Amino acid sequence: MAGEPGEGQKKKLTEAAEYWAGGGSGKGKQLDDDAAAFGVIMEETSSDDFEIWPENWDAVLMFLRISTQWRTSMGGPIGLDYGALEWLFRLYEVTEPRSLLEDLQIMEGAALTAMTQEG
Repeated sequence: MAGEPGEGQKKKLTEAAEYWAGGGSGKGKQLDDDAAAFGVIMEETSSDDFEIWPENWDAVLMFLRISTQWRTSMGGPIGLDYGALEWLFRLYEVTEPRSLLEDLQIMEGAALTAMTQEG
C-alpha cells in the first residue's frame, strides 16, 4: 500500500517508542549484553541522545503529544486514546492522518511491549 512506512522506518519508530517507554534508556543494556556475548567491549558513553530520522519526525512529535493519553486497565496501559488523537490531528492540521496513524500504531505497539516488559 502506498504511503506505508518501510521496514527501516518501522524499526526506527519502534526504537523511538522503546526509548520513550524505557525512560530514555533505549536498548543500551540489551546492546551491551549482546556485544558481551560475542566478546565485544562497548565504549562507555554518557549521551542520552537518540537519533530520529527526518521522515519519522512528525510521528515522534505526535507520539510525544499523545503520550499522556493512554487508556489503562487494572493490568496497566492497553493503548492510546484515539479520540484524543483525532482532536490532536485537527489541532495540528495533519494532512495525512492515515499514514501518521499507522506510524503511531507502530510506536504504540512497541511502547506497550516495552512498558509491560519493565514491570
